[in-house]
Amino acid sequence: MAPKNKLYPVRPLDKPVLEKCIRSHTESRNLVFRSQILLRCDAGQSVQSVAQELETTANTVYKWLNRYQRSGLDGIKDLPRPGQPKKASGHKVKEVLRMTQTQIPREATHWSLRLMAKHAGLTIWQVQQIWHAAGLKPHRLKTFKFSNDPDFAEKVTDIVGLYMNPPENAVVLSIDEKTQIQALDRTQPMLPLRPGQVQRRTHDYKRNGTRSLYAAFDILTGQVQGRVTQRHRAKEFLDFLRQVERNTPKELDLHLILDNSSTHKTKPVKAWLESHPRIKVHFTPTSASWLNAVEGWFSQLERRALYRGVFCSVNDLRDAIHQFIKTYNEKLAKPFIWNKKASAILDSVQRAKNTIIATTN
Repeated sequence: MAPKNKLYPVRPLDKPVLEKCIRSHTESRNLVFRSQILLRCDAGQSVQSVAQELETTANTVYKWLNRYQRSGLDGIKDLPRPGQPKKASGHKVKEVLRMTQTQIPREATHWSLRLMAKHAGLTIWQVQQIWHAAGLKPHRLKTFKFSNDPDFAEKVTDIVGLYMNPPENAVVLSIDEKTQIQALDRTQPMLPLRPGQVQRRTHDYKRNGTRSLYAAFDILTGQVQGRVTQRHRAKEFLDFLRQVERNTPKELDLHLILDNSSTHKTKPVKAWLESHPRIKVHFTPTSASWLNAVEGWFSQLERRALYRGVFCSVNDLRDAIHQFIKTYNEKLAKPFIWNKKASAILDSVQRAKNTIIATTN
């Protein structure tokens, strides 16, 4: 009979508990593993032999033998995991909020979680919770511009009214142009998408010319009319207006929403509009392109057809734009829905102006 390992004996009352643990089908694997270590060493096996049989290291065997000798069966159980991290005091919360909104760190142009945690003496988790509760996102930055149009309120009310309550027996079109669209070709072939590898392209490119796109977005149906032109002048804009007028049933009024581009207000354009009384023009306020619904469609065009496109010529670019318009009208077009009332927009703008006034005084 092999001699008992006198350095790490198992207490007599603990042995049945360890044996039962090994036979159990519901006990945790960790506890079964540690019980096997104790019983094998108690049976006289060397630490190296136990480590080899259980496919572990001698240090691991020594670790659990020593814990058992110090604390008994409690020593081989998993230690309690730490609970929820300690919350910051009210004073610290106020300090973080004040620093976030009124100070700029020396190391950067804005606060990050790590920087704030370092300066405030808190953990990253604590700073994250404070910012989340207060709705603060220092890493984000948006742009804005107030319109100085003296008729801002009237124009907003007029255009929002068209969106939310379009007139009967009429077509409402949001019209604008996307200029200087580049036909870009890459200097080398694309590397294709593969498992574990994103699609890649060269950072440099070849310019093959530019084209402009005139688009009319129907807010009732979501359908788009487009015209690709070589140049961007009042002449091309007037040609597009003629195209839109021809494609609109004669018995319907035509409401056009336009921005304040100089090509929209030339004498030939004004004269043509006066000769077509069924067409009514509604100009957006200056510096308020966000009010023109077609801008959202231009964003889709950029994301889905242009940004990742490869165009060997301007003809390729033109064909890609026309193909996108066709596919969009067939499968993606849907009525334009505007939910924000004019009064809510005007109140929001006024609050923003009041905030600037308050911070600059």
